[in-house]
Amino acid sequence: MTNKSNKEIFSNNLRFFMKQKNKSRKEICDDLNIKYTTFADWYNGNKYPRIDKIELLAKYFNIQKSDLIENKDDINKNLTELTEKNNETIPQIRVIQRAMTNVDENKRNEMLALLKTSFKDIFNEEDDDN
Repeated sequence: MTNKSNKEIFSNNLRFFMKQKNKSRKEICDDLNIKYTTFADWYNGNKYPRIDKIELLAKYFNIQKSDLIENKDDINKNLTELTEKNNETIPQIRVIQRAMTNVDENKRNEMLALLKTSFKDIFNEEDDDN
């Protein structure tokens, strides 16, 4: 366990949620009417925001205040890895979706049966739409 200061923890969490929500410092400052220099101090870990600003940011990101102020390095790392894995997988799923929409229903059922046979360990009986 590391001995990070509250300012560092907040800064790391703030950066994480900005990246996750694809928000820039300028966007957040404009949206929440916060001075850019004040926000930069939080972002860089130089200062710690007041509780009302923490609440404002939590609402903005649709998260809990604790998500901003508690050390969640392991959780954030896991979420980042999961997001990256999903970004790699989604294009592959889209290829399958396109293939299945470009054929008639019989071919679609054959393709689905093949997928279920090939990957039976990940398909549940509840997945059946038939």
